[in-house]
Amino acid sequence: MTGGSGGIGRAICVAFGKAGWRVGVHYRTRAQDAARTAALVRKHGGVALCLQADIRDGKHVHGMVDQLAERWGRLDAMVCNAGVASGALVLRADAEAWETVVNTNLTGTFHCLQAAGPVMLKQRDGAVIVVGSLAGVQGGAGQAAYAASKAGLVGLAKTAAKEWGAYNVRVNVVFPGWQRTDLAGAAFPEEGPAGHVLGRTSSLEAVADSICRLARLRDVSGQVWNFDSRIF
Repeated sequence: MTGGSGGIGRAICVAFGKAGWRVGVHYRTRAQDAARTAALVRKHGGVALCLQADIRDGKHVHGMVDQLAERWGRLDAMVCNAGVASGALVLRADAEAWETVVNTNLTGTFHCLQAAGPVMLKQRDGAVIVVGSLAGVQGGAGQAAYAASKAGLVGLAKTAAKEWGAYNVRVNVVFPGWQRTDLAGAAFPEEGPAGHVLGRTSSLEAVADSICRLARLRDVSGQVWNFDSRIF
């Protein structure tokens, strides 16, 4: 699980822990937050290991995956959740901020696929779940880099799904909905985001549980799952 120290990542790690999984909790700089996530995983019956890596660096990611595979003998699921956001209109977007977002969200996921893929292909089994965003298919004013990076994830995941299907490795994309987390920050409206036909946002716990269940679906790949009631 990349990005296991944050709000959505922590909830997903805990959901896997409740299901009895061994969970690798990735973090880049937030070691204490990752440790708290690992403690929650153990509290709910799972096994947890904290792993530090900068996913923008392919060598870091390969080292992280190799460590997991050596310790536990296999890699059954990779949840690519780590991400950053920035707010800027297209004409005002800073090139450095653009590169940070794209290199983390899109290229970082590419590194994760390149690292996890060989292990899963050798096993002839595995699930990759890429955490995307509805912004990747709808766009969003002031979200140039974020929306572009999330759009790229859809194409990347579908391509990997086609390439790896013969090896029983499933690759799917999920949209977890806009959650009240540190990543959303002050941008999350008090009355909740608009556009939900049910008039409410999705429960973070329910989303995390759905992602855990998706990892165990053996006959589904190349799909995009939206876990709230917005229509696209």
